[in-house]
Amino acid sequence: MGTEQNDRLSQLRNLLENDPHDAFCMYGIAMEHAKHQRHDEAIAWFDQTIEIDPTYTYAWYHKAKCQDDAGQTEDAIQTLEDGLRQANALGDLHAAEEMSTLYEAIQ
Repeated sequence: MGTEQNDRLSQLRNLLENDPHDAFCMYGIAMEHAKHQRHDEAIAWFDQTIEIDPTYTYAWYHKAKCQDDAGQTEDAIQTLEDGLRQANALGDLHAAEEMSTLYEAIQ
């Protein structure tokens, strides 16, 4: 793990210690892991993000992307279906469109 990434993860973890329910920090940690192809860690952090804030639609999208990248295509499809329901319920058309595009690409 590079020093720059360690610093970002450390900063995010420190912020999370101050507010253990901060979905933005959890999402940031997940994205750091995803960026470095650590899919299992990223998926676990996306799960925590979604548990804390199920309306965080891009957590659904990026979780599915990690699942697909890790060869977990069926799980990715289920995540996208759940995320699409959430995005549509919220009226988040942009997120729904991106999830639909990924859904079609991996089917």
